[in-house]
Amino acid sequence: MSTPIQSLIDSGTKVWLDSIDPDEVARNRVWGITGATSNPIIISNLIRTGRIDKDLGLCFKNGLDDYDTAWRTTDMLVSQAQEAFLPAWEKTEGDDGYVSFELDPLLEDPEPRTSAGGREPERLTPEQATKRYVELGEQWSAGHRNRMIKVPATASGIAAMEDLAAAGVTLNVTLIFSPRQYVAARDAIWRGAQRRKSLDGFKSVYSIFVSRIDVYTAKHLTDLSTKAQGWVGIANAKDVWRMNQEFWADKRSRLKQEIVFASTGVKNDDDPPWKYVEAFAGSDVETNPPATNAKVQESGRTFTRKVDQPLAADVLAEIEAKVDMARVEADLMAEGLKKFADPQKALLDLIDQKRKES
Repeated sequence: MSTPIQSLIDSGTKVWLDSIDPDEVARNRVWGITGATSNPIIISNLIRTGRIDKDLGLCFKNGLDDYDTAWRTTDMLVSQAQEAFLPAWEKTEGDDGYVSFELDPLLEDPEPRTSAGGREPERLTPEQATKRYVELGEQWSAGHRNRMIKVPATASGIAAMEDLAAAGVTLNVTLIFSPRQYVAARDAIWRGAQRRKSLDGFKSVYSIFVSRIDVYTAKHLTDLSTKAQGWVGIANAKDVWRMNQEFWADKRSRLKQEIVFASTGVKNDDDPPWKYVEAFAGSDVETNPPATNAKVQESGRTFTRKVDQPLAADVLAEIEAKVDMARVEADLMAEGLKKFADPQKALLDLIDQKRKES
């Protein structure tokens, strides 16, 4: 008997987990989830459970500062999740089964602190940040078959993507809000891919954030009709998905270059928990929070292909007339960079607290 998540998978969607908590990974694998992603908030939540106190203690004993402890811990936890999803990677010959590893968010920190994890923060020019992204991407991807390196769709991040792709790094472009960002990142990665000796192992994904856009429009674009409000994120993501389908159709890469529908947890209590999950069913990747996957599995629903079904013509016309995606991108990136860096600072503070308690 097919379950709701299995019906989603059967529709053509790869379902990944927005967590690397070992307990959630185990539960979601039973449901058919085949990949995962990590970020500093997820690492902090795992540290708070006390389950990795022994590992932290070894880092402290070995003289690692808070910064290096954070990255040693992240590497360990991501590697554990990779092992869990490696069978999916092997079964699909590299088209699925990935776990994403986020590069240092402090490279984009708009408000550097006086110290960061026991060392002075890096105050980098955009060019220096780009160089650092390349160095870190190569460092943290080395020796990992099913690890994706998450790089943000900032100016410095995008500038690093050609060299990273050329070096064979598997990329997950994060913090995408607009078609402009998607195109810039995609084109940079494709330029890099063409510098490889072969496209055989070339894989890239592009994480388009959905619910954050609808939160933004609810707050700042109050003149949208009730029919259009809450659907801008879906319309935008479907546009990017179509662009991606068209671009890669003739590129002859063995592996799929896919959109990741991210930020799929609903923020409006009036929305069903599966609102975004259902809208994108049928293709590419959805990376869902544990609570969203659980709600979907409990829903009893059967999911069928919806990703290529456009919204009503009048709704699309209103969105096109009233929503300036360049403005949305600028505002959400300013907010997003803070949300990107602050959790890493909080992770370093938490490790410092654990050190003092040990």
